[in-house]
Amino acid sequence: MARNRNSSFCAPMELFRSEEMNLVQLIIPVESAHASISFLGELGLVQFKDLNADKSPFQRTYANQVKRCGEMARKLRFFRDQMNKAGLSPSTMPASHQDIEMDDLEVKLGELEAELLEMNANGDKLQRSYSELQEFKHVLQKAGAVFSSARSDAAAHQREIEDASYGGEESMDSPLLLEQEMLMEPLKQGRLGFISGLVPKARAIPFERILFRATRGNMYLKQAAVEEPVIDPMSGEKVEKVVFVVFFSGERARTKILKICEAFGANRYPFPEEFSKQRQMIVEVSRRLAELQSTIDAGIRHRDNVLMTIGYQFEQWNLFVRKEKAVYHTLNMLSIDVARTCLVAECWCPAFAKAQIQDALQRATLDSNSQVGTIFHVLNTKESPPTYFRTNKFTTAFQEIVDAYGVAKYQEANPGVFTIVTFPFLFAVMFGDWGHGICLLLCTLVLIFREKKLGSQKLGDIMEMAFGGRYVILMMAIFSIFTGLIYNEFFSVPFHIFGPSAYSCRDPSCRDAYSVGLVKVRETYPFGVDPEWHGSRSELPFLNSLKMKMSILIGVAQMNLGIILSFFNAKFFGNALNIGYQFVPQIIFLNSLFGYLSLLIIIKWCTGSQADLYHVMIYMFLSPTDELGPNQLFWGQKTVQMVLLLLALVAVPWMLLPKPLLLKRQHDQMLQGRAYHSLGSSEADSFDMDHDVDTDHEEFEFSEIFVHQMIHTIEFVLGAVSNTASYLRLWALSLAHAELSTVFYEKVLLLAWGFNNIIILIVGFIVFAFATIGVLLVMETLSAFLHALRLHWVEFQNKFYEGDGYKFEPFSFALLSDQED
Repeated sequence: MARNRNSSFCAPMELFRSEEMNLVQLIIPVESAHASISFLGELGLVQFKDLNADKSPFQRTYANQVKRCGEMARKLRFFRDQMNKAGLSPSTMPASHQDIEMDDLEVKLGELEAELLEMNANGDKLQRSYSELQEFKHVLQKAGAVFSSARSDAAAHQREIEDASYGGEESMDSPLLLEQEMLMEPLKQGRLGFISGLVPKARAIPFERILFRATRGNMYLKQAAVEEPVIDPMSGEKVEKVVFVVFFSGERARTKILKICEAFGANRYPFPEEFSKQRQMIVEVSRRLAELQSTIDAGIRHRDNVLMTIGYQFEQWNLFVRKEKAVYHTLNMLSIDVARTCLVAECWCPAFAKAQIQDALQRATLDSNSQVGTIFHVLNTKESPPTYFRTNKFTTAFQEIVDAYGVAKYQEANPGVFTIVTFPFLFAVMFGDWGHGICLLLCTLVLIFREKKLGSQKLGDIMEMAFGGRYVILMMAIFSIFTGLIYNEFFSVPFHIFGPSAYSCRDPSCRDAYSVGLVKVRETYPFGVDPEWHGSRSELPFLNSLKMKMSILIGVAQMNLGIILSFFNAKFFGNALNIGYQFVPQIIFLNSLFGYLSLLIIIKWCTGSQADLYHVMIYMFLSPTDELGPNQLFWGQKTVQMVLLLLALVAVPWMLLPKPLLLKRQHDQMLQGRAYHSLGSSEADSFDMDHDVDTDHEEFEFSEIFVHQMIHTIEFVLGAVSNTASYLRLWALSLAHAELSTVFYEKVLLLAWGFNNIIILIVGFIVFAFATIGVLLVMETLSAFLHALRLHWVEFQNKFYEGDGYKFEPFSFALLSDQED
């Protein structure tokens, strides 16, 4: 069996070139077409070509079925929304593998949707009635209190008047006049009207102002706030409201007030003046509220039961609809014959999967009881196939780093194989600290050990990226520990891990250790940087020199690897011109200059020479015949430099001129050969040959080829210098990381320790921890990651990688779970 794309752990060299692909033609009988596509979707190793690209979606054969699946998907999304609102979730139990018919499911979903819509409509009506009754009850209570208070005030006022009229004999006429005025008052004044209701609390003050201005002050407004927010019958949202009672006189004022109430969204309710009717209405409203509440509760229980029934089969229905929609969408990419008896498909598949595909098609024929099997035919084509690498959960993230730059051309050498090692190594050169590496490793192990749980959850954007690249971060952490041991830095603190230092003080007091220096008393420290270098007066010059030269060695080695891979590409595709006139001059040019510089660095390290390599390289170009003097590292160096300089100068026209001229000669010979061949061909063949010759002649332009080669030559020559200099970022970022770590340790942690105060020590440790995590473990990690990414994309991959292919995207049901409708 073929190994699954994401589950198998394939050997790294399987990634070196993409899988061999075949263009296959399938002739499928109509009666078995659906089953065939379904089985191929389960297999997930076939990428279909769209043979109906000139047709709109509505003109395709299975447009109606796709529309029906879309409608069912809409209903399922409606069910999911309803379950989310009800606080329910679809059943996580494995779905039973029972046969589902599309027509039956469509009818069932329609019935369930209609039932839910009816229950929702009835529930909304009941809830609105309940909210209106709640507001009416508040109006009865608050307005009743207003009227009761007014009635009590009026009775008290009447008693005061009566007491005043009978209480003294100071004025004999006053009682008679007052009594006469009271008898005449009802005849003079008209009866006052009033309107009651609720208005949102946020609009209560503007509401009062507008009423006052509209009636010119001829009204009396009484307001009482409701203690708790009430549900608005119109919007269904909880709103803080105020009960109001407006007293007015006249029909004209009433009309104005009604319009203002509508403008402010005030809900009006009738209010009886008689106290007995008020109490009767409160009792009636309370009774109706209790009845409505019980009815609403029963409706919610019934609705929840229906949703729970849907939830048990929701995932199964959802997966079925997704698969059906994908199948019919794929069937729309197939062409149908005139008699409408069979469908013709063209698809790409890996060569290793042909037997599996034929077996799936045979099973589909048996399941559909078709009398005719599917015809499987491999086509010969000059079309460029898609690129397919069989990756697993470890190699996928590294391959994605390469694909972000560009998908490899079909069977082109894949830099992803080397990226597995070189990318985390270059990162670690810049991030070298085994304390920080351990912190990074622990965080990554948490993601790896909990990958099953985290993989089934929806994570944030940043967390999703970190989880997807967890194995990249794992390799980065491991290599960071390795380079940190070489640098001998643990949060910038050196340790004597591999034995005692090779250096010692000149005297027991060690007073001149950081001024005059140390003396060597033992053999060289066995692994990494000697711990005594840290803090000495020679630390910065020594580490600068070490890391700068190391960066050049790494850069030249990786660029040579890129050029060597271009040789393997040219050999694989049978391109002898690229080997002789691109690979050879490039490898000579690069190593004549920077390969020679790398050799000088190694010789200087091995011999302990004090030669100035800057002087050697500069005067190699300016004065190649001058004597080297103290800068000579080996016998015959002057002659070697002159030969290398000559080779570098010869390599430039070697890259520029021969290849375009040879391509032109090959093209002319091809045209001449076709012209001779056409003399012995038939008339029709001669016409086709002439057409091909004309086409090829039009496609070949010597000027374009020459300009392209000139650009490529200039880019490589200048790039050899700039790319080598670009690798010095390894030195710069490594130095910056070490210095930042030293500053945080000495100026924060050690400074706090020197105060001998526990509070200052705790505060200093917290600041040190946050600075280390925020700056060194987050920002520096991101910075080193981006610089390593640039070194791979620009300095390494531009030596051989074209990246103009397109990814193999098979029709697979396994990928449907990651897609949203």
